[in-house]
Amino acid sequence: MAKSDGTLPPLPRTPRVPGLRPRAAKAEPRPERLAAFNRGISAESLAAAWLIGKGYRILARRFRCAAGEIDIVAGRRHTVIFVEVKARATIEDAAESVTERQRARIATAAEIWLANNPTIKFQDLRFDAILIAPGKLPRHIPGAFET
Repeated sequence: MAKSDGTLPPLPRTPRVPGLRPRAAKAEPRPERLAAFNRGISAESLAAAWLIGKGYRILARRFRCAAGEIDIVAGRRHTVIFVEVKARATIEDAAESVTERQRARIATAAEIWLANNPTIKFQDLRFDAILIAPGKLPRHIPGAFET
């Protein structure tokens, strides 16, 4: 209904739709989580540069799907590798930080990546790890998931 002076009444601040809740404001990430995220991105960039130096071509970085995330997908000749990058205080801590559950999630994500990229020709698949620690050269472990 219009007021007598010809203006309309103000709209409600939040429209009320049955069954729909207003979207909550996103909280700012905690500083330590933001620092960890930035360290991870930096470690992945270093690992990608290391692989390029070894003759690999980066096919994808930070591939995400419902099954999990693959840090780096790279290829050289007829081999496609799925790389998990771990950055810790020491190389030993980084090596111990890849769990069986992570391995399974990465393997499932690799299947999804391959299904999404049918034009990639390969003869061999491999799951590698690159371990990074401050002040040390990256350590590339080919076939890291093989037991």
